[in-house]
This record gives sequence, structure tokens and C-alpha cells, in this order.
Amino acid sequence: MASKRGETVYKIYRSLTQGISPLIRLHLQWRRFRRREHPLRWRERLGVPSAPRPTGHLIWFHAVSLGEGLAAIPVIKCCLERRPDVTILMTTATTSAFEVIKNRLPSNVIYQFAPLDIPSTVDAFLQHWRPNAVMLMESELWPNLIMCAARNGIAMTLLNGRMSTKSFQNWSHPLILPLISLMLSKFSLILPLSTIQGIHFQLLQASPVIINYSGDLKYAVADFCVSEGEKKGLEELEAQLSGRKVWMASSIHKGEEEVFIGTHNMLKQNHADIVTIIVPRQPQHGQDIAQKLQEEGISVALRSRGDNLTPETSIYVVDSLGELRDFYRLTPIAVIGGSFAAGSAGHNISEAAAAGCAVLTGNHVGHFSHMVAEMQRVNPLSVLQVSGEKLAEAVNELFGNVEIFEARRLAARQAYHALSSGIVENIWEMLQFHVLKKLNTEE
Repeated sequence: MASKRGETVYKIYRSLTQGISPLIRLHLQWRRFRRREHPLRWRERLGVPSAPRPTGHLIWFHAVSLGEGLAAIPVIKCCLERRPDVTILMTTATTSAFEVIKNRLPSNVIYQFAPLDIPSTVDAFLQHWRPNAVMLMESELWPNLIMCAARNGIAMTLLNGRMSTKSFQNWSHPLILPLISLMLSKFSLILPLSTIQGIHFQLLQASPVIINYSGDLKYAVADFCVSEGEKKGLEELEAQLSGRKVWMASSIHKGEEEVFIGTHNMLKQNHADIVTIIVPRQPQHGQDIAQKLQEEGISVALRSRGDNLTPETSIYVVDSLGELRDFYRLTPIAVIGGSFAAGSAGHNISEAAAAGCAVLTGNHVGHFSHMVAEMQRVNPLSVLQVSGEKLAEAVNELFGNVEIFEARRLAARQAYHALSSGIVENIWEMLQFHVLKKLNTEE
């Protein structure tokens, strides 16, 4: 009975998305006009491929954006090592993810933009690529994609599965619950990033049999190659930072710069040689911050201009994508943004911990609350949560107390290593058992 209700709700969704597809396509053109879609490869969003499908088995990994895409790379590399006979197709939805991930993926991975969730578009995509299995990252639960894949007999896995509190509440609505229940029944394997998320999926009527736990994939920080030019530039910047008090505010959202600039001004009263590195989520936001500070007469170095740090420069704004991990290696103190305003959802703190930073974050960490709790459970000193009002005091203590400073750096690194150990191997074993071993029996 519940399955029939789910089918009815899906038919309504399918009809609606097909009916408004002209408007969706028009919106895509508007995004293209505003340079929010790739100028040459935007047709991939409509299911039009830009590469041929190789013969043999093909596994499709899909992530919406940069963070989820980077988290998938360690699993992709593992698949290529263990199953060199399989072709990997990777898709993301955003141009920001594309520009970074294209340089991080192994050269033999096919990289495309993901199709919009329109029936005709998804059908065209699946007909061309004919994947044997689909690995969806985190919260990419699109009805047409999932139902069309199921109709074609494609095995599906949800990696690092999660949903926000709001999404969980929306899916739990009596009118929508039959649809999500039907969608989740199509999966061969669901790997939630936490026990709480696993409970959410069970409450949405996912079968407990397909839910397994392997750890949060975002702990599996993948190594990547840095070009000689990039390496030289980072070494030069490291030399310019040498001997100065350095801290970084990373992944900041609009409005949070007021917290960090205010903190910088307070710290500068006690530390004249301070350098504050600001890394916004969006490059344009960084340029706006730099322009505002310059108008106020403050000396700012901007990454995209190739500015050098002078003795007078105390703020360095990184208005680029894909360099965050490099900058974590340059700073001993990392304050993770997206967590200082009510309603924020936080950001990945494991990358800073892996680099050996003393890690601080705000109190509004959303679905990253499990990561904060896990690291603090391993070592209470690994992550410090503070309010914007107390941030200057916390950073100043780290600058002034070497013992506490080094203890927090060591604790963060230890917690990271304890929680990241074996995650990719665990995921591989589950994929092999539930999904990939079946490829051996297919023609």
C-alpha cells in the first residue's frame, strides 16, 4: 500500500518536472548568461554528453559540489586501484567544483556535469552512459535520477549519507514520506556519516538491512599533486609569514567578516606583527572584503593579484578555490567559519586538524556537530568552540601560551588520525560485498 502511494506521488513529481522543463531550461540559459554555468559544457546539464562511453563496466560517482566531490576522490582512487577493469564517471553540478576537481581526479576518470532532474534529461544521460552502479554522495536524493536508475536495473549506493534537520522534516511530511520511502527502497547500500543520520534514514523507512556504518568520509583527506609553480609560490608565502603571528579564518560566509576583522583589530593591539588570513567560501566575497578594507585605509594583500606580504600588511585575503588545504599547512591556528551566525551549518574541520592546526569553530555547526563531538570525544582539546565575542580572547591565549597552543595542535592531529583510520578500506569492503562483486556476474 505504501509503495503504491509512493508510486503515485512520484508520478505527480515526474509529470510536474517534465511539464515545467521548458522553464528549467530557460533558467539554465539565464545561469549561463550570468556565467554560473560552464560556457562550453553547459549542455551536459541537459544530458548531452561531451565524451564517448568506453566499453566494459562503468561506475558513476555523483556529488553536488566541491566538498562532497573532494570527499569522493579517495574512494574513486581505491576503486581504480582494486578494479582497474572498471571505468569511473564523475559528475558534479557546480562550476566551482568543476574547476577544482578536474585537477584532482586521476587522469583516467571521465568528468562531466550532472544532468538536471528532468525525466527526459536523466533518461538521455543514463541511455548514453549505461552505468552498472551509481554512488551518490551525501544528500543527492533526486526522485527522477533514482527512479530512472532503478528502472534500468542500476545498483545504487548512498555514500556519507546525510540530510539537514529541515530536509528530514520536509521528507517526513505525510504527503512526501511515501516518495522518499520508495526512493530509499531502491538502494543496495546506505552508508550514513553518523549514527544519528542512520536513524533518520530508518525513520524515513529505509530498510535497516542496507544501512551500514563506515565513518565520515570527510575524514579521508586525499593527497593531491601540487605543480612546481604552485609549490614555489607557497614556499615564498611561507617565507613572508615566517616570524609573524599567523592565524586563519577559513570558509567564511557573508557577514562573518565583521567578526573576524573585529577579532583582528583586537589582536593587533597586542601583536603588532600579526597576519590574519581570510579565506571566504566565494572568491567574489574575498574581493569585496579586500576592497572595503582598502577603502578604510588598511593594507591588504589579495591572492588573485599575486600581492606579496609586506611588513605593513596584516591581512591576506585568499580569493581562490581549491587552495584551502595548502593554507592550513601555512597557519598554526585555523578558525572554521560558517559557524558564527545563527542558522549556519558549519564546515569540515578535519582538514585543519589533519594539517596540525589548533582548531576553533563557532557554536553553530549544523550537521558538522557530529564531527565536533567525535573529535572532542577522542581528545577534548582537539576542537574549541567559541562565540564571536570570545574569539579574540581564545586566539590571544594561543598566541601567548605555548603549552596550551601545542597541546591543542597535537590533540587535533591525534583526533584526526584516530577517526580517519581505515574509513576508505571499510567503504571498499562494503561496496565490494553489496555492489561491486555483482559486476563479475554481469556480461
